[in-house]
Amino acid sequence: MSGTKPDILWAPHQVDRFVVCDSELSLYHVESTVNSELKAGSLRLSEDSAATLLSINSDTPYMKCVAWYLNYDPECLLAVGQANGRVVLTSLGQDHNSKFRDLIGKEFVPKHARQCNTLAWNPLDSNWLAAGLDKHRADFSVLIWDICSKYTPDIVPMEKVKLSAGETETTLLVTKPLYELGQNDACLSLCWLPRDQKLLLAGMHRNLAIFDLRNTSQKMFVNTKAVQGVTVDPYFHDRVASFYEGQVAIWDLRKFEKPVLTLTEQPKPLTKVAWCPTRTGLLATLTRDSNIIRLYDMQHTPTPIGDETEPTIIERSVQPCDNYIASFAWHPTSQNRMIVVTPNRTMSDFTVFERISLAWSPITSLMWACGRHLYECAEEENDNALEKDIATKMRLRALSRYGLDTEQLWRNHILAGNEDPQLKSLWYTLHFMKQYTEDMDQKSPGNKGSLVYAGIKSIVKSSLGMVESSRHNWIGLDKQTDIQNLNEERILALQLCGWIKKGTDVDVGPFLNSLVQEEEWERAAAVALFNLDIRRAIQILNEGASSEKGDLNLNVVAMALSGYTDEKNSLWREMCSTLRLQLNNPYLCVMFAFLTSDTGSYDGVLYENKVAVRDRVAFACKFLSDTQLNRYIEKLTNEMKEAGNLEGILLTGLTKDGVDLMESYVDRTGDVQTASYCMLQGSPLDVLKDERVQYWIENYRNLLDAWRFWHKRAEFDIHRSKLDPSSKPLAQVFVSCNFCGKSISYSCSAVPHQGRGFSQYGVSGSPTKSKVTSCPGCRKPLPRCALCLINMGTPVSSCPGGSKSDEKVDLSKDKKLAQFNNWFTWCHNCRHGGHAGHMLSWFRDHAECPVSACTCKCMQLDTTGNLVPAETVQP
Repeated sequence: MSGTKPDILWAPHQVDRFVVCDSELSLYHVESTVNSELKAGSLRLSEDSAATLLSINSDTPYMKCVAWYLNYDPECLLAVGQANGRVVLTSLGQDHNSKFRDLIGKEFVPKHARQCNTLAWNPLDSNWLAAGLDKHRADFSVLIWDICSKYTPDIVPMEKVKLSAGETETTLLVTKPLYELGQNDACLSLCWLPRDQKLLLAGMHRNLAIFDLRNTSQKMFVNTKAVQGVTVDPYFHDRVASFYEGQVAIWDLRKFEKPVLTLTEQPKPLTKVAWCPTRTGLLATLTRDSNIIRLYDMQHTPTPIGDETEPTIIERSVQPCDNYIASFAWHPTSQNRMIVVTPNRTMSDFTVFERISLAWSPITSLMWACGRHLYECAEEENDNALEKDIATKMRLRALSRYGLDTEQLWRNHILAGNEDPQLKSLWYTLHFMKQYTEDMDQKSPGNKGSLVYAGIKSIVKSSLGMVESSRHNWIGLDKQTDIQNLNEERILALQLCGWIKKGTDVDVGPFLNSLVQEEEWERAAAVALFNLDIRRAIQILNEGASSEKGDLNLNVVAMALSGYTDEKNSLWREMCSTLRLQLNNPYLCVMFAFLTSDTGSYDGVLYENKVAVRDRVAFACKFLSDTQLNRYIEKLTNEMKEAGNLEGILLTGLTKDGVDLMESYVDRTGDVQTASYCMLQGSPLDVLKDERVQYWIENYRNLLDAWRFWHKRAEFDIHRSKLDPSSKPLAQVFVSCNFCGKSISYSCSAVPHQGRGFSQYGVSGSPTKSKVTSCPGCRKPLPRCALCLINMGTPVSSCPGGSKSDEKVDLSKDKKLAQFNNWFTWCHNCRHGGHAGHMLSWFRDHAECPVSACTCKCMQLDTTGNLVPAETVQP
């Protein structure tokens, strides 16, 4: 390597030593400096390591290539290829083993002098050394030497060469190689193939050649320019890398006609490529005058199936140092560690950090992989953030069959945990909409049912300019207040708000009783007061104060109510107007706001955001004129849409406005589960076809599949098809006859086709227990079950053998009569199969196909065969 850039080699078996080669050989020892100071004369390699020079060998001038002996003993034996073609064995230090002392200084001389380009020790037979030489028209370019061979007829003694102080040794010349290959050609690179001792891959002048030493007259080769730096992947011995100028070619020796992959060409010529010995599929490349090493991570083993098959690769770059890099060497055992050397012999110890792959499972488990380590992120026991995550909530709700109660819709909020007041309001709204729609359709079939699902906003608009107000007396007070006369539309709005029951009766008594039963004392008192029954409001507050969970302060509020006076300048009105805002409960606050407000001005009640929307809307329906009511409903609807408040569905209904509101809710919470179930309840077809609604539904279906809730997803699909018949999918799979190719599915369902009797198809018995054993199109027999040997189409329960056969396969009565047991099942590999019930029973205890002489492992071929639905495992 005289006059060239230095190269660097790690010792194969001494993990703390490496050698730097240029005009001389320098041996270094690497040691850790984590807990110690840098020794005098040591060279800093990194923050944690330093190198100490152990020895220098300058006895072999004109070095062109160096190869370290692969065996354990002797430790520091190196082969040096020189400019004249000779290969010299030398050592870095004194070896006291007399068995190998004779090797030091031995030279292997070709017939004609020319440059030695490359050396390679055989990894299986450590005494074989391959040398690649330049072209000579009368000589071979690949010579294989046996360094310990006794058959050396041309050995001649040479002068004594001084190896160390006070010791001499006779140097020998060996001129007879063990094998000679590659006549009249040049060899630029060499590597032995680890799969066989006598296979050698050589980069010749115009081709890559595989030499088999068992038959040296023949070789396998491929013409290519990429003949430099051939190297074999240590983890996949059929994968080889080579390069030419700035391009790297990856070869598969099983399909040697052309490269399986050609890496991106670099603007500058390459100087070195090397596979990582500790990491599978990682290739490092270095270009001339560069301080960057490019890494190519082969993601899977390439297979020579088809011409276009290529492995997936990930390319990245690392910069071990600031200066140009002359050469690098992977550490033989430390994972992803390498050492680099610059042209001025500055060295750096560097570790390539692995890419971190992060995986977040659908059930919120977080894991990441780095190198050979796999880490799992565990939640702290006292951390409640997991419980608040919407994905966790949706998963638990799916397990409780949330959204699937179609009879009593209001119960779905209980299935959701009964924690979210917005969900409670939503499902009560949908329950009332469904109830009153059915009631209207029974009374007068027409278009009124759709008006209910259009929401209170549309209901109020339909009655604009038709209502007048009248004065009503208070109960318990000598006072009158203007209240709007309730027409049919306002009664329907109050019914949807839940204040009154269906029918013409406008009594809120049942609603008050239900609130008292649920111990919502303040709300019940406010509703009673809004219906001009101050005596009932005081009574409810006293009941709440005397109950076990009641607040004693309710007695004080009841006392304040009992002192109500209608005088505008009274002290009571002045004090209540000032102190009502200090009350914690919003319903108590709006009670005093109502009593102290002027007639027709109820902003203190209508715009108290902590009061339920349904109560504020019901209040507006009783006290606001048509114009005021319409303006208020419009404003409140816009507020609900912007906030994504589910209580606003009462106003918007399941219309386009409802989709806009639900979109804001999903954007805020990510709850596609509620959005999907809500929109399916009674939305018109144009709303269901909205892209946003379809997006929510498909995402929820994908979530259920990701959680492995396949049964839940099937239930959701059935629920969806009932509410939206247009979503029912068409049949995608059917069983066809082997002879005519027509579907035989209808015959298995025991339904006559085009008026033809069952007897024509070989059917006997009643249609409920049909025995369809032939194709209805061509009347050819159906295949036989591999276990019971009865033609397919015969129900499992009617197979001969009766209970004995059924006992053997462990099929209970409910399973015997189940339709799935009669299904056609077969292996896609060996094409054998039979009744689904029989196949399931067989593969519970066996791995191989039940057909004699067939060794197919049918169930193991199915990647989902061992998957279990998550809802059957986790509570």
